[in-house]
Amino acid sequence: MVVIGVDSHKRTHTVVAVDEAGRKLGERTVAATAEGHLELLGWSRSWPDHVWALEDCRNLTRRLEADLLRAGEAVRRVPTKLMAGARRSAREPGKSDPIDALSVARALREPDLPVARLDGVERELRLLVDYRDVLISDRTGHQSRLRWFLVELGIPEPPARGLTVLVLTGLDLQLVARTEPCARIARNLVARILEMTTAIDDLARQIGELTETLSPNLMGLFGCGPLTAAKLVAETAAIGRFRSRAAFAAHNGTAPIPVWSGNLVRHRLNRGGNRQLNAALHRIAITQLRCPGLGQAYVAKRIAAGDTKTEAIRALRRRLSDEVYRRLQADEVARAGMEGLARVAA
Repeated sequence: MVVIGVDSHKRTHTVVAVDEAGRKLGERTVAATAEGHLELLGWSRSWPDHVWALEDCRNLTRRLEADLLRAGEAVRRVPTKLMAGARRSAREPGKSDPIDALSVARALREPDLPVARLDGVERELRLLVDYRDVLISDRTGHQSRLRWFLVELGIPEPPARGLTVLVLTGLDLQLVARTEPCARIARNLVARILEMTTAIDDLARQIGELTETLSPNLMGLFGCGPLTAAKLVAETAAIGRFRSRAAFAAHNGTAPIPVWSGNLVRHRLNRGGNRQLNAALHRIAITQLRCPGLGQAYVAKRIAAGDTKTEAIRALRRRLSDEVYRRLQADEVARAGMEGLARVAA
């Protein structure tokens, strides 16, 4: 099996082919266009039995990945940390596009890497979720700047998390009669924050509706609200990419890492994996811990068995990962069945 590693950029793609032993067989650089992708397909035909390895940076590789998949090619996504580790362990020093492409190809020797697939409705949800996160971050910056101007203007500063729409409207009324530059800038910030708040609320409504349609089973998980469910669906990008619940747990960082030697058997926290997925699972775990139910009972059982509270919550996150995997699978199967019925009806 020949592995073709790809180092992607906005304008060019550099590819390197290696054999099963990791020996370099060929190298090519093409333009990041449809014509360049076609040139790569023709070049790859030199090795009938091959697979493509793409570093998992979606914006740079999405068009190439889609063209390869439409051409019937086998494509795997390589996490950036694996590629970086392969580059550090190589005997050739330095950093260049061919070196990076070679590292991506060699990193594919890791088992159970997620299979690439054409973007579906999950990408639409991810775009909405990511844009909402960007707006929230920008709004937080504007709110911080506004608070400094309020202090300078002698206006009482609202409490933390107190810049609601009602409070902002009142601030605008206080600032309208003042003409100093600070007041004018503060009014502009108030208008921007109100505009962003409206956009954020509208995005939250769209995300909730889309998530309810895509993943009703996941929405039924106690402690999993619409925005958390949307984050899970968007970051997972199709649960069918993972061969098992263990592979999904390794991807989201809830699978513990063995750190034992000799007679002492231990595991420690996994700080790798997709931290967005890990944070979403943690929010569900904390919500379940606060309310009577299976999650709270499980944590109490683990603590009674000798675990610390932190260790018990980690174990709960691991169980929640399996439950999310099962529910996402059920939602994907149901969605595929509905699409099949729609095609038959058409």
